[in-house]
Amino acid sequence: MTEVSYAERARAKKMAQANAIGIDDALISNLVETFYSAIRCDELLGPIFLAHVADWTPHLARMKDFWASVTLESGRFRGNPMLKHIAVGGLDNVHFDRWLVLWNQTLDDVAPNDAAARVFREAAGRIADSLLTGIKVQRGGLDAISNQKETQSC
Repeated sequence: MTEVSYAERARAKKMAQANAIGIDDALISNLVETFYSAIRCDELLGPIFLAHVADWTPHLARMKDFWASVTLESGRFRGNPMLKHIAVGGLDNVHFDRWLVLWNQTLDDVAPNDAAARVFREAAGRIADSLLTGIKVQRGGLDAISNQKETQSC
C-alpha cells in the first residue's frame, strides 16, 4: 500500500473544496478566455498585452494552468510571473487596478456563485499586490515600499 504524502492530501483537499463551490477546469478555461478577450479590447491594457503576447494560444494555456495551480493546487504551472511582469516595464498601480477591475467584471459574468468568485477575487488581489510590490522594489529598492507605506498612512 502506498502512503499518500501530506502535500498530496493537501492538494486533494484544496481541489475538493474548490470543486464543491464550482471551481473546475471548465470554469477556469471560460474565465481566462473571457477575461483576456476583455483585456485585448481594453484601451489601457490591450496595447501592453498585444506588444508582449505574440501567440495567444500558448499564453491562454499558460494562464489556465496558472489559475488551476492557484485555485485547484494542480501544480501544472511552471514559470516566474514576477520576472515576466518586471520585463514589461512601466507597469504601475493604474495598470494593476485596471487589471483587477476587468478581472472582477469578468467574474461577475462567469463565476457560478459568490464563493467561487471570492476565491478568484482574493487570489487576484494578492497576486496584483505581490507583483506590484516586486516591480516597485526592483525599480527603487526597499525604500520604494517604505515611501509608499508612509504616503498611504493618515
